[in-house]
Amino acid sequence: MDSHDSNTTMIDMQVNLSERDHAKSPLRVGTAVIATVIVVALTGCAVGPDYRAPKTPGTNGYTATALPPETTDAPGVGGAAQRFLSGQDIPGQWWTLFHSEALDRLIRQALADSPTLAAAQARLREAQENRRAQFGALLPSVDANLLAMRQKISGASLGQSGTDFSAFDLYHASVNVSYALDLFGGTRRQLEALQSQIDYQRFQLEGSYLTLTSNIVTTALKEASLRSQLWATREILSTQEKQFAIVENQFQIGGVSGSDVLTQRTQIAQNSSDTAAIGKGTLSDSPQLAVLAGRLPSEALPEFDLNELQLPQELPVSLPSSLVHQRPDIMASEALLHAASAQVGVATANLYPPDHADRQLWVGGKHDWQHVQQ
Repeated sequence: MDSHDSNTTMIDMQVNLSERDHAKSPLRVGTAVIATVIVVALTGCAVGPDYRAPKTPGTNGYTATALPPETTDAPGVGGAAQRFLSGQDIPGQWWTLFHSEALDRLIRQALADSPTLAAAQARLREAQENRRAQFGALLPSVDANLLAMRQKISGASLGQSGTDFSAFDLYHASVNVSYALDLFGGTRRQLEALQSQIDYQRFQLEGSYLTLTSNIVTTALKEASLRSQLWATREILSTQEKQFAIVENQFQIGGVSGSDVLTQRTQIAQNSSDTAAIGKGTLSDSPQLAVLAGRLPSEALPEFDLNELQLPQELPVSLPSSLVHQRPDIMASEALLHAASAQVGVATANLYPPDHADRQLWVGGKHDWQHVQQ
């Protein structure tokens, strides 16, 4: 067969295929329309329960009686009255309300160097990547293969041992497309569960953030309080020692009895014990603050003074319905509940037959002819 005959044969095959496809086109169009209607009707449905968030508390207060408009004032530093602001939210960087630059720097460094926050951020990224990977199940899967070979037929295999056939090239290409219809919503429920896991890890990160900052502020204030108590106790002890010297001189001249001397000595001993206990507490809080700040216990830390800290004059009071959405532990538990609800839908969808659509196209060729089958 020469080149002209081969080209004529290829054209005839293409014409026959076109006529056959044209004859079946109404049936194919009808089938496509029915399939499209079914997919459109079922795509918006997903088996399993639809998650509903728990209702928030209906109360508007935390106590049986209304809160007073402000606190009671007291003499001394930080004794001014503080006003309650109902329905207001606490700022994210709430420690800035103390107006302490040293405390701000310590917390910023702790947030940057905390391995706990780094681990929580890594878990959040892992959950996000898991959802991105699962999202690919909604997209078509395409598999393509290409094969080329050179063959030569032996005449002996055809009973013509004296015939010599020329070598020829064979080409074969195939494309396989697979698509999960997700008629019962199993994949979408799985994505819903993975999104809830992302929310859970995000709230866990927020909880670690609040725990770290609150522990640093609490430890710093406790250390400052102990340091003030230590200074006050030492001042009291110094005054009592001076008073003991006076009482002892009075005892020498008979002005007081021996019981007065013993009473004064007992008070000095008691205050000396209190001073040692307060000093021990101060020494134990410093390493704890260093660990929370991401530093070594041997490194120097700023010393906080209660007189340098300013109490906020306005105290925001959130509504109970808003507070439950501000607490990361409550929101994390709700995210787990949402994930469990979505997993029920996944398990329900697995009870139905798999819904996959496959389509394959292959093309083969020898020299100058081509055959197409679908």
